[in-house]
Amino acid sequence: MFFRNLRLYRLPAGWDIPAAEFEGQLEARPLPPCGPFDMLTRGWVAVGPTSRLLHTVGGHQLIALGVEQKLLPASVIRQVTAERAAALAAEQGFPVGRKQMRDLKLRVADELRPRAFARRRVTHAWLDRTGGWLVVDAAGTGRAEEVVETLRDTLGSFAATLPDTARSPRAAMGAWLAAGEAAGPFTIDEDVELQAADGSRAAIRHTRHAPEQAEVRRYLSGGFVVTRLGLTWNGRVSFVLNDKLQVKRVQFLELEKSSDGAQDVDPLEQFDIDFAVMSGELSNLIVDLMGALGGEAAGVADRAAA
Repeated sequence: MFFRNLRLYRLPAGWDIPAAEFEGQLEARPLPPCGPFDMLTRGWVAVGPTSRLLHTVGGHQLIALGVEQKLLPASVIRQVTAERAAALAAEQGFPVGRKQMRDLKLRVADELRPRAFARRRVTHAWLDRTGGWLVVDAAGTGRAEEVVETLRDTLGSFAATLPDTARSPRAAMGAWLAAGEAAGPFTIDEDVELQAADGSRAAIRHTRHAPEQAEVRRYLSGGFVVTRLGLTWNGRVSFVLNDKLQVKRVQFLELEKSSDGAQDVDPLEQFDIDFAVMSGELSNLIVDLMGALGGEAAGVADRAAA
């Protein structure tokens, strides 16, 4: 089980809930199925091949938020409403008015809701207790915030914060691209996106093709800024960093090279191994990434030191 996206949050200052207490609070908020009139429910679901809601390996913990959502397409509501409106117009002898149509649409939605199909999705989150991080495997901000909000509801309070680095990712990526090399143990890959800083939304994208150095400098001097850059850490993990400090398209290169065999390993044992490897690699990657961005802003890094 390996994360493909990393949305980083700093754990609240002084947050040190014992594992047994934390798991008990998660168990008090399991995922309920959608009732007849629910469109969406949230709750914690089992992590990995066990029935437990908290998986712990060393100083790392894994949780999973389940969301069950009913699918009731607006096009279906409109279609049924139109059919009902036509029948009502014929019955009363004059067209359906605006207020009638609004009320009719609400009644149709209420009638169809219990019969709507429910879809379940799961978002995993990893807590690095030693480093002080909450990392959500979510490509979009909405799903990451969903995990943070549900943790806040579950625990009563959970003041996780987005990290603030001394050097912005946009400035750092621009400097690395202009110099032709990244800081520290990072190397630049063939994935680049630049956008015009004048608000015109003009964009230049290179995928699996690195632009020439002279071309990059021309873009940067012409008012473009780097919003996405492919990087590899220590030759072991590749990813795409964007200007909002989101890490996407994570690939564990060494693991993919040696992914043969291991068919006979017990699923729980394999899950333990995978989580230990992932959390160990990514916790070191995050430390190096923060360092390459000049460290965290004053006050935020104090949390990690504590």
